[in-house]
Amino acid sequence: MKFGIIKERKNPPDRRVVFTPEELVRLQTEHPEAIIKVESSDIRFFTDEEYASKGITVAEDISDCDVFFGVKEIPVDYLIPNKKYFFFSHTIKKQTHNRKLLQAILEKNIELYDHETIVDANNKRLIGFGRYAGIVGAYNGFRGFGIKYDLFTLPKAETLKSKDDLIVRLKRQLLPPIKIVLTGHGKVGMGAKEILDGMKVKQVSVDDFLNKKYSEAVYTQIDVLDYNKRLDGKQLDNTDFYKNPQDYTSNFERFSKVADIFMAGHFHGNNAPDILTRDMLNAPDCKIKVVADISCDVDGPIACTIKASTIADPFFGYLPFENKEVHHTHPGSIMVMSVDNLPCELPKDASEGFGEMFMEHVIPAFFNNDKDGILQRAKITENGKLTPRFAYLQDYVDGK
Repeated sequence: MKFGIIKERKNPPDRRVVFTPEELVRLQTEHPEAIIKVESSDIRFFTDEEYASKGITVAEDISDCDVFFGVKEIPVDYLIPNKKYFFFSHTIKKQTHNRKLLQAILEKNIELYDHETIVDANNKRLIGFGRYAGIVGAYNGFRGFGIKYDLFTLPKAETLKSKDDLIVRLKRQLLPPIKIVLTGHGKVGMGAKEILDGMKVKQVSVDDFLNKKYSEAVYTQIDVLDYNKRLDGKQLDNTDFYKNPQDYTSNFERFSKVADIFMAGHFHGNNAPDILTRDMLNAPDCKIKVVADISCDVDGPIACTIKASTIADPFFGYLPFENKEVHHTHPGSIMVMSVDNLPCELPKDASEGFGEMFMEHVIPAFFNNDKDGILQRAKITENGKLTPRFAYLQDYVDGK
């Protein structure tokens, strides 16, 4: 089996990689029968020299490999027919801009495995950068707050080396007695929590958050039934919400009336109600002034996320009563951070964590005959066709 680590070619450049030099050494040690090659790159965080110094082959041409690992979408012209590819294809939700990519993959008889489709037997995702999105997103939320109120100036996360560096910078700042509400208990939400806890921001219960005043900054981390209620008034459990989201409506306004910063780290399922609506943002008693939408669903459950922002220009202002973008210095605006590739700002940490997950959950499947079905579940295309699990994408491929 020949594994190839490909150069990232999507713009803007992404410095992350699936495997660090250390993880490739581990792969070679645990599976000496594997042959590994790294495509030369002047973009990724880990240099060609760092790989070569570990005894890993670095080459301009790695086309003889069987399996290729990348992070972002691969330009169609660089796809090699009859190979296996792992990368974030951004096709499984029928994203229109990547239809041609999936069409080309099928035409070239490529086996596509999307990092998002690598799941266990219970369909729980095993691989992702969510934790690092949460870490950087929370940092950016505080950075935006400092800018909006001219309280402090934090450097961009991409100029720092690690999560620990972010926390060191944040702990130097003196926060006023603000309230921060965080949604989500998955990898994204827990990543944001790492920052809040690292800063020693006090965590309080939902009831205390809503009803008490504090002389220090505090936060609460809320779950779906904290900000959604059944239309019929019944009080059931999370399972009911996930099964019947259409029977619920958001009551997030109880948080928007007391929170200064909203950090959105939730997963928003199909048919689930919008969370922070335009009416809530227009309400005279809405207190939220900074929204760090880490999940970044454009025109989705957070009304002020009308676009994805960028690492280069992460903040914009949202004017609720006109539902439009303005400069973030506009006095009547809410500051929004909606960068959709946050882990790119911590390429070292993100790559290390990603490689560890890949080594644990995916690589063994290549050498144990995929006994747990990891590869089979993740495979989107095979023999020029969609696999049965992903047959629902056929109309998308057909352009319908």
